[in-house]
Amino acid sequence: MQNRRDFIKKAAAGSLGAALAGPTLGGLPTFSPKSYNRIIGANDLIRVATIGVNSRGNGMSGTFASQKNAEVATICDVDERAIPKAIETVMKAKQVATPKSEKDCRKVLEDKNIDAIYIATPDHWHAPLTIMGCQAGKHVYVEKPLSHNPREGEMAVEAARKYKRVVQMGAQRRSAPTLTKGIEALHQGIIGRVYLAKTWYTNKRKATYLKPGTVPSWLDYELWQGPAPRMPYKDGLIHYDWHWFWHWGTGEALNNGTHEVDVARWGLNVDFPTRVSSVGGRYEFKDDWETPDTQIITMDYPGRISLMWESRSSNGRKIEGADRGIIFYGENGSLDTGGDNYKVYDLDGKLTKEVKSGEGEEVMQGRNTASPSLGMDNMHVADFLDAIRNNRKPNCDVELGFKSVVAMQLGNIAWRVGRDLKIDPKNGHIIGDKDAQKLWSREYEKGWEPKV
Repeated sequence: MQNRRDFIKKAAAGSLGAALAGPTLGGLPTFSPKSYNRIIGANDLIRVATIGVNSRGNGMSGTFASQKNAEVATICDVDERAIPKAIETVMKAKQVATPKSEKDCRKVLEDKNIDAIYIATPDHWHAPLTIMGCQAGKHVYVEKPLSHNPREGEMAVEAARKYKRVVQMGAQRRSAPTLTKGIEALHQGIIGRVYLAKTWYTNKRKATYLKPGTVPSWLDYELWQGPAPRMPYKDGLIHYDWHWFWHWGTGEALNNGTHEVDVARWGLNVDFPTRVSSVGGRYEFKDDWETPDTQIITMDYPGRISLMWESRSSNGRKIEGADRGIIFYGENGSLDTGGDNYKVYDLDGKLTKEVKSGEGEEVMQGRNTASPSLGMDNMHVADFLDAIRNNRKPNCDVELGFKSVVAMQLGNIAWRVGRDLKIDPKNGHIIGDKDAQKLWSREYEKGWEPKV
């Protein structure tokens, strides 16, 4: 592992020291090349700001604080109640220094003492804040999905490359040693040519009803909206049920499906599909949800390969005995994984091999929204920090994350327009469907438009 002096020397030589350029975003000023001079602190200490700490971000603040030579320097949230809770979590992780408090993420990005940011905000913030972070010279760990729509996902990739930042998407299964061995076994032919991956997610979510309300005193709703065009505040939207409304969220497909589909795409060794279709709807309740609670997305890839995702958000019956999972089908059998172990079967369905989770890889808790697997979280964060120190791509580099996320976004677009989509396998773009192509991007609040 290189030391601070070598790292900075490489940065000055241009490896990580490209001059910042480009316009402002959301009032954030651009930074001079001098902002790169302090890539990481003394003794390889990496100072992190965690942004969005109500649920997932709270636990991950503790995970970052527990890493060797890492420090959570700032806690940021538009909900003032969440900040002290996250600080308490960090201190329980035995961090010596107490993190600073901040409401506005733009001020966090102006802080030259911050080396990296962690993003667990609502989906509509993920890509714009990733882009802003890269422009400000910060490395970025962003939770899935990488983006709210495909175009801003492309821009996040462009920003990571232009500003030479490490950007890791929170697909923590990519850092699971046992699963990695399973994927390697697939690629080495343990079940022959793999031609289909079936993935699924189940839950027992209840109805959501929104009603006009008054913005609570503890919430900066203007900042919560950020890049999204302004909408009146409604009770019941914050802090979780925004997931089911297209203006801010991406539905269950991106909320949870991203995890399984990313592993499936990894195992199938595919990039962009050639055709995407989706069926389903809001079937369980007649309420305010806009996204489906019951959905099947199918994707055809070059080379006679298909990927399928099935979701039942409001019916908790398990599939194959698991609330979520992945099955790969091949010429000589199948391989199952829940994300932390794997089993191999022959063509008759007879178990021929089973590999259980290794040390530090806790059993997945599929419906735990805060931390499905603390062990994998630790490994994925450790990989991110090591990638920063060694100037390399992380296990779920921004481009890998984009390819998995855009597959599910295409599924949502197919569902919204009500027909199959023909896709360019070179870049994932929609071919010959003007209505669908309109959903490739979105409108932004004036002054918040992401630019690379």
